[in-house]
Amino acid sequence: MNTERLVAMVNDISAFFASTAVSDEAVASIASHLKRYWEPRMRKEIVAHLAQGGAGLSEAGRRAVQLLADSAVAAGRQGAGPSARAP
Repeated sequence: MNTERLVAMVNDISAFFASTAVSDEAVASIASHLKRYWEPRMRKEIVAHLAQGGAGLSEAGRRAVQLLADSAVAAGRQGAGPSARAP
């Protein structure tokens, strides 16, 4: 998928949820939307885009994608068995 299109989509979603101000609640709602409705490859691509600087993402979009990335890392840690954990 085109990264520019993903950025535009995140910004549109951000504008909907954070119409007046960027709040923690709006950021959580945006991240939840991305997690529920975006395909895993789309989420992976937008997280990678953020890791490369996140050019074009709105403040709310940037924060939501970071929250999404953080939750994916946390979920990976929770799913790891004892043998996968660092000593």
